[in-house]
Amino acid sequence: MTKILVVDDEPSLVTLLSYNLEKNGFEVITATDGNQAIERVVVDKPDLVLLDVMLPGKSGTDVLRELRQEKNNVPIILVTAVDDEVDKILGLEIGADDYVTKPFSPREVIARLRAVMRRYEIGGDANRASGQATSDRILTTGRITIDLDKLVVQKAGELVKLTPKEFELLAYMADRAGRVLDRETILHGVWGFEYSGPDTRMVDMHLSHLRDKLEDNPKDPQILKTVRGFGYRFEKIPTPNEV
Repeated sequence: MTKILVVDDEPSLVTLLSYNLEKNGFEVITATDGNQAIERVVVDKPDLVLLDVMLPGKSGTDVLRELRQEKNNVPIILVTAVDDEVDKILGLEIGADDYVTKPFSPREVIARLRAVMRRYEIGGDANRASGQATSDRILTTGRITIDLDKLVVQKAGELVKLTPKEFELLAYMADRAGRVLDRETILHGVWGFEYSGPDTRMVDMHLSHLRDKLEDNPKDPQILKTVRGFGYRFEKIPTPNEV
């Protein structure tokens, strides 16, 4: 059973979400403040965190930042106020996988949860390097190797730590190497939900993070290319031994 950590200090909202999540087959654990949220992530190892931004003491964005700094890649969906664009953007910049805005319906939340988790094996680190099976779904470009079965990314033989959403975005684009993909296409393919307008910034932010981790010079990317006026393209470049 997939375990969801709901972090919110409003008892009525926690009750509503818990009821609907459990009715849809999820196991629910809860926390009411930032410090308790971090403790529950470490101890209970949830498969996904639904994290309110406005929490007493340590805010949701502080919790997110601390978890990512500790290399904890648990998928996280932020819950923000409807007009709080700053929290949305900041959350995405520091590693949130998605966000929902209040007020929301439980049905929307569940759709977002399933979209985030759909392409991942729930219950493990998305960048685990263990496993004995040999994968034949390996994509390479330059010094980058992407193992789609083991969910492992390496650069020059060194493991690259990605968040689940970063890996999903990279795999989606690599599987379509050479094609120009606009932001709306990427959003629909990776986030699994219909987005528009400001939400397309999620693509830009996650691609910026990927460039920082994968490109030799993020300001002059050779793999994750921008096609001005159209979108982005994953460039297949020769590996060093092919040059």
